[in-house]
Amino acid sequence: MSQSYTRLDFLRRNQMALIEKTITDKIEVVGDFKHVQVRQDNLIVDDDTDDVRSRGNYHRYVLSPGDDLSGQPDDVAAIANAVWTDEIKAAYAAHVEAALE
Repeated sequence: MSQSYTRLDFLRRNQMALIEKTITDKIEVVGDFKHVQVRQDNLIVDDDTDDVRSRGNYHRYVLSPGDDLSGQPDDVAAIANAVWTDEIKAAYAAHVEAALE
């Protein structure tokens, strides 16, 4: 006895499980106040094979001295903590305060 499958059955059995995976692919320290620029790539990945189906969907953001680092990737927090000395934080705070006057 042969089995017949509908198109929907076929798609369900052969469906790729695609997931979104975010990686931090670039961390830069720029300027006198050591701002940390972060670039993340939101990849679309086949969950079964780990083949990348889409890349280049970038998201960028900048962290300033004294910003809260909770929730940041470990490598981003480590770099920020290394470059944001007490002197840098104080100089940046003074710069921001002077700009507001």
